[in-house]
Amino acid sequence: MTQRLHLVFGGELVNPSKSVFKDVSKIHIVGMYPDYKSAHKAWQAEAQRTVDDAHTRYFIAHIHRLRDEETPHSPTEELGA
Repeated sequence: MTQRLHLVFGGELVNPSKSVFKDVSKIHIVGMYPDYKSAHKAWQAEAQRTVDDAHTRYFIAHIHRLRDEETPHSPTEELGA
């Protein structure tokens, strides 16, 4: 079975309509998860915990998509682009 790692992280954004962190050094790393289901559960808990703060946002990064061993380079989307 292929392992599909997911990273859950978040923090305060400069503007709630953009994905640009106010202070990258204060990003909250929730954790690394072996599958989307468990990552989503962790993301949901953090999102619900911070629901009253419009400037705080959490994300799930699909770490397994960052590098495809079959190709020399895999496309990634830069956060905030």
